[in-house]
Amino acid sequence: MTTQIVEATAVTPKITLDPTKNYFSFEGESYPEDVNAFYDPIIKPLETYLKNAEGKAFEFDFFLTYFNSASTKVFFNLFNLLEDVTEMNSVTVNWKHYEEDDTAEEFGQDFKEDLVNVSFNFITL
Repeated sequence: MTTQIVEATAVTPKITLDPTKNYFSFEGESYPEDVNAFYDPIIKPLETYLKNAEGKAFEFDFFLTYFNSASTKVFFNLFNLLEDVTEMNSVTVNWKHYEEDDTAEEFGQDFKEDLVNVSFNFITL
């Protein structure tokens, strides 16, 4: 997997995948018309990379100001993948949200509930 940056659009987040630093980020809004067409080319190589890694420390930053229900499903699946790879790696998720954005904080809480071994940090901006 090579470093990949997908620039944000009005309906998709900026995504940074940097395997050399084991750093990955999703920032912006996510409500593409076809979530599978947008996310599959990003998530599938990431999944392969994470499942084949051993002894690494991964960091994921999420700063999503809005996302639709279809994107929520993608993120739930991604968090389940992150939980799975903690058997051989450490994973940290930094969930960033604006102080006044209670909805984003609540979604972070919902995502965190399903995670046992992923270190989940809330960062208020």
